[in-house]
Amino acid sequence: MLREPLREGGTLLKEFRAFILRGNLVDLAVAVVIGTAFTAVVTAMVKYLITPLIAAIGGQSDFSDLKFTIRGSDLLYGEFLNALLSFLLVAAVVFFVVIKPVNALLERLEPNPPVDVKTRTCPECVSDIPIAASRCAFCTSRVPAAAPADSE
Repeated sequence: MLREPLREGGTLLKEFRAFILRGNLVDLAVAVVIGTAFTAVVTAMVKYLITPLIAAIGGQSDFSDLKFTIRGSDLLYGEFLNALLSFLLVAAVVFFVVIKPVNALLERLEPNPPVDVKTRTCPECVSDIPIAASRCAFCTSRVPAAAPADSE
């Protein structure tokens, strides 16, 4: 009885190895590692360069030391501002370095929809359906025959 799981384990190990070695999983792992390293760099830049510069302009010696106390509990709003600045910088870099170029590439590669395709509105669900349709693809209700096309 103990030998059966070992035989199955051989196929399980093969399946697991195939899963781990898939390209998209490896790419995802690399992206997580690089993203973590990039976040550490941005966090250090904010903590050691940007916030001390802002604090110097504001007359404080260290921006991250800003806090207030309520009933003996210290609320470190300077550290929160550091984390917020780090997040905003990471988000800005991801947006301008990854999202914008990918969107531009997809827009360039995406075929334009045909200009001559005409639609009309379904009277039941107000979805756009082809003029020749006799039934709505969204709500499946029967639609009356289309009126003759007007010349535009």
